Amino acid sequence: MKAFDPNYKLLDEMYQDDYYPAFLVDKVKDELQKVIALLESGETDTEVVQETLDEAVCGINDLQEEFDENDSEIETVARECIAATVAYIDLNKEIFCITHES
Repeated sequence: MKAFDPNYKLLDEMYQDDYYPAFLVDKVKDELQKVIALLESGETDTEVVQETLDEAVCGINDLQEEFDENDSEIETVARECIAATVAYIDLNKEIFCITHES
């Protein structure tokens, strides 16, 4: 995978909304960055990619209590923003390209 576009603002909608504490959005971003870093490393094993994505999702879900403690939550807007970021990464396309470039 070529390098992820550094100009794309991950989770921008969440960062722009004061309902989501920036330090918690940073933690969500960190989880997604793990997937991006794996893809950028050239990993070709789809099971490894899926496992890393699953771990990121679990890591994000584990943040729910912290969001609650800060009068926030991972609700519809947050889920849609996270999903849009994952869609931007376009995992299926990246995995397809990786496995066919090998």
